[in-house]
Amino acid sequence: MHQDPAPGRSVLRFLAEPSHVNFGGKVHGGMVMKWIDQAGYTCAAQWSGNYCVTVYVGNMHFVRPIIVGSAVELRCQVIHTGRTSLHVFIDIFAGDPRSREMTRSSYCVAVFVALDPDGKPTPVPKWIPQSPREEALEQYAMKLSEHAKQMQVEAEGILGEG
Repeated sequence: MHQDPAPGRSVLRFLAEPSHVNFGGKVHGGMVMKWIDQAGYTCAAQWSGNYCVTVYVGNMHFVRPIIVGSAVELRCQVIHTGRTSLHVFIDIFAGDPRSREMTRSSYCVAVFVALDPDGKPTPVPKWIPQSPREEALEQYAMKLSEHAKQMQVEAEGILGEG
C-alpha cells in the first residue's frame, strides 16, 4: 500500500480530456473548480478522518491555460486548522505528459468543515507548520480568512435576507 509522504498533503494526477475543454480548446474554469473541490476534499478528509464539506474557495488565480492532453497535477496541503475547519492550499500544475516539466496554471485556498455522522461540525486535528514556507502559508490562510469575513459582512449588508 502506498502511503502519502507527508501528513496533510495529497496529489491528484490525470490527463486533461477533450470533454474538459471549452470552444477555445482550453480547459474551462468550471472544470478546474470541480477538480479543486475533489482534490481539496480528499486532502481535508484524509487529514480530519471525516466527511468534509466545502464552505469557501478564495483567492482563485488562473495563471495560464491548460490544454487538452496535458498532464494535470493538483498538489494539496493543509495550511491552517480551526476547531472544525481546514484551509487547504491547492496548487495546480500542467504540462506535456512526455516531459517531467510542469508549470503552474492555477492556485487557490479552499476551506472545508469536517462533519460527524449526524452532519454536525466536528473537531479536526490541529495542523502545526513545520517549515518557514508552511508558516507563511498559514499566515496567508489567516489573512484570507479575515478578508473573507469582512466581505461576508459587506455582502450581507447589501443582499439582506433575500
